[in-house]
Amino acid sequence: MYNVFIDGKEGTTGLQIFDRLGKREDVRVLSLPDELRKDTAARKEAINAADVVFLCLPDAAAREAVGLVASDKVRVIDASTAHRTAPGWAYGFPELSQEHRAAVASSRFIANPGCYASGFIALVYPLVKRGIAPENYPFVCHAVSGYSGAGKKGIAQYEANDRDVSLETPRLYGLTLAHKHLPEMVAQCGLSQKPIFNPYVCDYYSGMSVTVPLFKGLLHKKLTVDEMKEMYREHYAGAHFVYVGEESSGYIAANGFNGTNHMEILVHGNEEQILLTARFDNLGKGASGAAVQNMNIALGLDERTGLS
Repeated sequence: MYNVFIDGKEGTTGLQIFDRLGKREDVRVLSLPDELRKDTAARKEAINAADVVFLCLPDAAAREAVGLVASDKVRVIDASTAHRTAPGWAYGFPELSQEHRAAVASSRFIANPGCYASGFIALVYPLVKRGIAPENYPFVCHAVSGYSGAGKKGIAQYEANDRDVSLETPRLYGLTLAHKHLPEMVAQCGLSQKPIFNPYVCDYYSGMSVTVPLFKGLLHKKLTVDEMKEMYREHYAGAHFVYVGEESSGYIAANGFNGTNHMEILVHGNEEQILLTARFDNLGKGASGAAVQNMNIALGLDERTGLS
């Protein structure tokens, strides 16, 4: 039996992790009374009594929580932005490479990827790693997400009876081109310049699609659509949760994988341009599902445990 403590269980990601673990018989979730949720001494005791600690906190609070770790047996999985490019932290996207998987398996400190970043990195990492796209390729990323990604306040705003009419339409944000997921996107893909990233929050609860268009003329290797699909199949061969799919309807719905930890990669285009899309649940492979998958790997369990 593994003891798990979720610091920040009241947030969307924390609640999702709690729900996923609540169905398992090999995990005991440690809890604090409501009056002690923010008590430093009580949190420290719970953190060091656990085998795995999930941090579902704002960045500053996540850094503070890491400072409370005193036991060598504790593994920390941080769902915040605080440690995604920090030295000594494994980046929790095990499908990217054997090195990523080994780091998740052996590290005591694992940074859970950002939701948008997961889609972008799944698409772009293989391109750069395999020499198909140069490190200075002028990547552009368009992404849409359900409003659950906006957190508790955002959810309340969207679900209010008297909400503003503007919430009925897709809303572009990140207008300064400095979204908090950009540093990990650049670092993990080995890019020499930031992509232009334009995310939208939309009027549906969950589900995400992340799209990266490519000009073949700017690539080192000018692959056809079918060759690009085969490259991704090869790169993610053996992965349980990331795979190449097919979509022939002419539309890509962002909510096709809600409630799962799956990510589907789609490749479309023509002789001159390629359109890459990753679709997944922003609360699944984009957050809580990925966190539980990382826990399973870190504990030496089948990574699919509790995620089927």
